[in-house]
Amino acid sequence: MSIYEKFGVRTIINVSGASTRVGGALMVPEIVQAMVEAAQHSVSMTELQAAASRAIAKATSAEAGYVTAGASAGLSLGTAAILAGLDLGKMERLPDTAGMKNEFIISREHRSGYDHAIRLAGAKLVEVGMNELLADAGVRRTEAWEYEAAITDKTAGIAFAVTAGGVPPIEDVVRVAHRHGLPVLVDAAGQLPPIGNLRRFIEAGADLVAFSGGKAIRGPQSSGILCGRREYIASAALQNLDMDEFFDIWEPPEEFIPKSSIAGIPRHGIGRGFKVSKEEVVGLLTGLELFAQGKYAPDYRQMRRHLEYIADGLSGLPVEPRVITPEEGPPVMHLVLDTKALGRSAFQVSQEMKKGNPGIFVQERLLRQHTLIVNPLNLNDARAQALTHRVREVLTSR
Repeated sequence: MSIYEKFGVRTIINVSGASTRVGGALMVPEIVQAMVEAAQHSVSMTELQAAASRAIAKATSAEAGYVTAGASAGLSLGTAAILAGLDLGKMERLPDTAGMKNEFIISREHRSGYDHAIRLAGAKLVEVGMNELLADAGVRRTEAWEYEAAITDKTAGIAFAVTAGGVPPIEDVVRVAHRHGLPVLVDAAGQLPPIGNLRRFIEAGADLVAFSGGKAIRGPQSSGILCGRREYIASAALQNLDMDEFFDIWEPPEEFIPKSSIAGIPRHGIGRGFKVSKEEVVGLLTGLELFAQGKYAPDYRQMRRHLEYIADGLSGLPVEPRVITPEEGPPVMHLVLDTKALGRSAFQVSQEMKKGNPGIFVQERLLRQHTLIVNPLNLNDARAQALTHRVREVLTSR
């Protein structure tokens, strides 16, 4: 009996990718073993996060880094760090930012439910830009000058969400921000791979960058990375770590938290609810090391073989499998359904697949285009076989 069966929960085949709703990416054995070992010892969390800072800095080219409870927590902590800096009084007040510089400028195109993480810390979002292309009312999208025009004495920073084909370029936004002495907070949660993106945004001048740890890095699903300028990482740490310490005998590593720059220890801050366990820190760092060294790359060839196996197994059915291989990163497969022949919509097919045993959870972004997306991140030979059997079963049922 599996651990999930013990608690009455079925397991599923996740070909949606690294989505949180289906448990994220499966961890590789090296990460699982590292977490098991970490669980058997006690450590100072301040010392562990200081070590994590050094490892993250090396991988990202940032001055410092921090292991967070996911990318969303990283955005909240990054926002809190920008709002409060090393001012203990401001840390105590958050999320109350009345009378403080509390506005973050953001492109309308970058707004999403995830920016709730920024607002959670007490920031107010000021939108710029007008996506005329989407409205079929022009040819222009958000431009760098619009950020500059929105800057006031209330502006605390600029929030930038990395998207495929996004404009304006991050370099242009950073140039505007730094001309006015403002930091840029980057949401790059899902921007790995390519490996080069670990460094890309910091090297473009971003002051803080948040990555997910449970996607391509394959660390714990509830882990993430915040990297950037040393003083902001120190502020994030002070607002997240357990602060039940006596200042006189508290000795954080100076390069991580500069004790000489603060008058005392803050009370537990706004980030206290985002605590990360020692096991998660070690799991994230192990995954980061594997990812940065390109150790996952050979999996892409195996992923393609799994997709080709599935495509072959669906021959003769009212579906057209299309394997798509990007220049860098994992391949995916689009299953384009002949909904007329099936007599069912893609929504109905996806729903029926979820209900089976095993349940099959596909990426549903293109359901309106009659297409199921199969992400092979979590497949092995047995799962590929079971998935093929179940999809054939659903597509041939009446």
